[in-house]
Amino acid sequence: MIRAADAILLMPLTVFLPPLLAWHSDTPSPAMEGLPLADGFDFPVGRPDGHGYYDAQPFTENDHLGEDWNGNSGGNSDLGDPVYSVANGTVTFADDLGGGWGNVVRVAHAYEDRGKVRYVESFYAHLDEIAVYEGDVVRRGSLVGTIGDAHGHYIAHLHFEMRDRLGLPHGPGYSTQTAGWISPKDFIRAHRPSVHQARAERSDPERLARP
Repeated sequence: MIRAADAILLMPLTVFLPPLLAWHSDTPSPAMEGLPLADGFDFPVGRPDGHGYYDAQPFTENDHLGEDWNGNSGGNSDLGDPVYSVANGTVTFADDLGGGWGNVVRVAHAYEDRGKVRYVESFYAHLDEIAVYEGDVVRRGSLVGTIGDAHGHYIAHLHFEMRDRLGLPHGPGYSTQTAGWISPKDFIRAHRPSVHQARAERSDPERLARP
């Protein structure tokens, strides 16, 4: 098995190239026109609250740019478990990057904050299967893939990132430079659906994924 910290050595050069287009969360871009507005954010596994999973390597620990979500039973017990879009959005990337990344899905989200529309991106890596295509419009709770092991490089887990600067390279996964990356748990906890929405979804779980 290859250690997660060694993943940077397995990644193709393209993950480090500067983006052609990158913009901050509060800067409008023509590429973001028509994004569905998020009605809140949920966790990417154990929807909606991450039940049954834990973050084995939090944001910035060991210079980690994301979070590593594992099933509570450990090992590969979570291999093939569903991974969900954290919010309404549009898929901007869905493909196999190989190396230490494996299958990756990226989703752009628009959300309202104090009367202003801002943008973030969610990033799901090491997937076993990809369930969406680039350009797909997804809702909070839509299936985007399943937990994988980056083609056998790691014990199964979801590497999950959130970014407040869209258009960044795929990235190395580990870095002392965190500009553009944000704590996923902190952001999600600060932007949960309203109490009314959560109550309605608990009474009708399939409502989350319906168009």
